[in-house]
Amino acid sequence: MATINVEKKDEKVDYLNLPCPIAYEEIHREAYMSLKPELFEGLRFDFTKGLNQKFSLSHGVSMGPTEIPSQSAETIKIPTSNYEFGANYIDPQMMLIGRLTTDGRLMARVKYDLTDNLILKANAQLTNEPHMSNGMLNFDYKGKDSRSQFQLGNGSLFGASYIQSVTPHLSLGGEVFWAGQHRKSGVGYAARYENDKMVATGQVASTGMVMMNYVQKVSEKVSLATDFAYNYMTRDVTASMGYDYILRQSRVRGKIDSNGCTAAYLEERLNMGLNFLLSAEIDHKKKDYKFGFGLTVG
Repeated sequence: MATINVEKKDEKVDYLNLPCPIAYEEIHREAYMSLKPELFEGLRFDFTKGLNQKFSLSHGVSMGPTEIPSQSAETIKIPTSNYEFGANYIDPQMMLIGRLTTDGRLMARVKYDLTDNLILKANAQLTNEPHMSNGMLNFDYKGKDSRSQFQLGNGSLFGASYIQSVTPHLSLGGEVFWAGQHRKSGVGYAARYENDKMVATGQVASTGMVMMNYVQKVSEKVSLATDFAYNYMTRDVTASMGYDYILRQSRVRGKIDSNGCTAAYLEERLNMGLNFLLSAEIDHKKKDYKFGFGLTVG
C-alpha cells in the first residue's frame, strides 16, 4: 500500500512548473515535415561558402518550368532560369539573411534577441511586380509556460496570438487578426497534445478553416503523419497521409492526398557538405507531373 501511494503522489501534476509550448504559428510543425516537403521541379544547385564563423555567402541556380494561369484544365508551363545571391550573418543573439535574384526580387530576414524572453523578427520582400512587395514585423515573447506574438504588416495588417500550457502535454491557444486594406478580420483557436510517441493538433478559424493532424513517432527515425483540412465556407475537403524516414546517410519523405496527388522527396548525403536531392510529384487529377534533382554544397 505504501508503494502504491508513493507512485500516485509522483503522478501529481505541478501546475506551477508547466513546460513552455512551441509558438502558435508552429503547432503543425511535425506534420508539415512529412506532408509538406520543399518540392521543386527541374534543376537546382546551391553553394554556401563560410568566410568566418559568423558570416557566409551563398549562390543558387535553378532551371525549370514555371506555371502560368490558364482557363483550361491542363497546366501550362514555360521554361525559366534564375540565379540567387545571398549573404548570411548568424551569431547567438542576431541573425541577418539577405537574398537577391535575377528576376528582380530582394528578400531580407532579421532576428534579434532583445532579451532572453523577447525576440524581434522582421521579414521583407521587394519586387518589381506591382502590389507584390510586402513586409512583416513580429515581436515574440516567451514566458515560463506560455508564448505570445504580436504582428505588424503592410496593408494595415495587425495580428496577435497566444498559447498556454494547461497540462504537461496539452496546450491551448488563440489568435486574432485585422487586415485593414481588405477590411477583413478573424479569430482562431487551436489545441495541441504531445508526448514521447505522438503529436495531435486541431485548429479552427472564423475564415472557414478547420484543420486537424496527427503524427505517430514509430521510432527515433520513422514518423507517420496524417491531416484533414476542411473549409466550411467553400466546402473544400482535403485529407492526406505521409511518412518521414531518416536513414544513416539519407532522409526520405513522401505523401499522398485525397485529390490523387502523390509526392516524394529524397535527401542523400554523398559526402561531408555535399547533398543530393530528388523531388517528384504526380497530380493525376490535373495531369501535372513534376520531377527535380539538385545538389547542395556547403
